[in-house]
Amino acid sequence: MQAFKESADQELLAQLYLRYSDLVYGVCMKYLKDSESSKDAVMNIYQELLVKLQAHEVDNFKSWLYVVVKNHCLMQLRKEKKMITVEFTPTVMQSENFEHLDSVLEKENELKKLENCIEHLPQEQKQSIHLFYLENKCYNEIATQTGYEWNKVRSLIQNGRRNLKICMEKNG
Repeated sequence: MQAFKESADQELLAQLYLRYSDLVYGVCMKYLKDSESSKDAVMNIYQELLVKLQAHEVDNFKSWLYVVVKNHCLMQLRKEKKMITVEFTPTVMQSENFEHLDSVLEKENELKKLENCIEHLPQEQKQSIHLFYLENKCYNEIATQTGYEWNKVRSLIQNGRRNLKICMEKNG
């Protein structure tokens, strides 16, 4: 262990770690109760040791390693508790029933109607509506860009909205 700390030679740590790999795997199995998760943990703990051994003063490697392994496993278990697992239900899966597409088609039709209604607005209203809703401009920015007074911009947007509503209701 001291030779590893001095040289940072991973081969030295690997030799030391191999002596205790059965202990590490057994502790992981005790906590994780899954052989694949335990094998992954054994590899991850080795990577942790590369860093932790340089930072800690270790008197008894075996007991220190046991604590590191136990803490690693407990952290894994905490992470898994935070993950939400959803049970598989066949009713959620897509079937040959394509009713869910009806709402998409309905929204597309509404958007086409809206585009058509926007095209039939007077030019000043169309321009103001476009700048306000589609380009997210404020009244001041629209007034600056178009040269209209602030009150006219407000009026154009309000009248444009009203005209769009009337048009949509008439065509809907």
